[in-house]
Amino acid sequence: MSKIPFSKIIAGTMTWGVWGKNCSTEQMIALMNTCLENGISTFDHADIYGGYTTEGAFGKAFGESQINRKDIQLISKCGIQMMSENRNNSIKHYSYSKEYIIASAEQSLKHLQTDYLDLLLLHRPSPLMQVDEIAEAVEKLKIEGKILDFGVSNFTPSQSNLIETKTKINYNQIEFSITHLEPMLDGSLDHMQTNRTTPMCWSPLGSVFRNDNEQSQRIKIVANKLAIKYAVSDDIILLAWILKHPAGIFPVCGTSDQNRLAHLMQATTIEMELEDWFSLWTASTGNDVP
Repeated sequence: MSKIPFSKIIAGTMTWGVWGKNCSTEQMIALMNTCLENGISTFDHADIYGGYTTEGAFGKAFGESQINRKDIQLISKCGIQMMSENRNNSIKHYSYSKEYIIASAEQSLKHLQTDYLDLLLLHRPSPLMQVDEIAEAVEKLKIEGKILDFGVSNFTPSQSNLIETKTKINYNQIEFSITHLEPMLDGSLDHMQTNRTTPMCWSPLGSVFRNDNEQSQRIKIVANKLAIKYAVSDDIILLAWILKHPAGIFPVCGTSDQNRLAHLMQATTIEMELEDWFSLWTASTGNDVP
């Protein structure tokens, strides 16, 4: 399982740049410091965020922040080739040649103004990925000290097994939340526990606060009751629900709100009772467990 000291809650940076709040350098520095002051030391990136611009904006802020590199962990992802003014692509596709993986990682290092990534992830699986090339790229990057560890993102158990014929996957970042239960039911989280793969999850609050449908209303009723019981906000309850799973999931929280960032780690202090956990699952499905 995880050897790198990632914070139990990970700050997702996708909305820090032009795809979201479009933070200034000063605002990004403030967000980084808020994270560190509140126990969040891990920052999740991808080369594509902001149309290949957010890593550079973050790196500029990091370079000016005087934050010690040893005090933070940086994750990035590669493999998606987007339509962008920064890329000469005629169609969105995936690229996992040895040369491309190495070049992408090196570009992330340059943009983030760092000598190494704590973790490099393959962003999404491609039917055309050559496992030998992936393994060779990962091995070279590790030997050169440019990445400390390797994993995948959005990979199924069988896709993970394919990669693991040549190189070990230590992390898989997947979609999982109270409104996206599939990894808990389709064998994905079981597979990760079996293979000693540490899960991370993106969109950990799901659609609860985005969609005002019957499912969200049911979840909010239960979450609000539990928020009173545990003396936290309802979003913290939904993170604590994820943290109770025995796979040891790291939620990646994509907020750029300083006030919310300051409270996220509260979820790690909650020992959610068994029946409370099942009450949220029941609220999500609308039915008692079988």
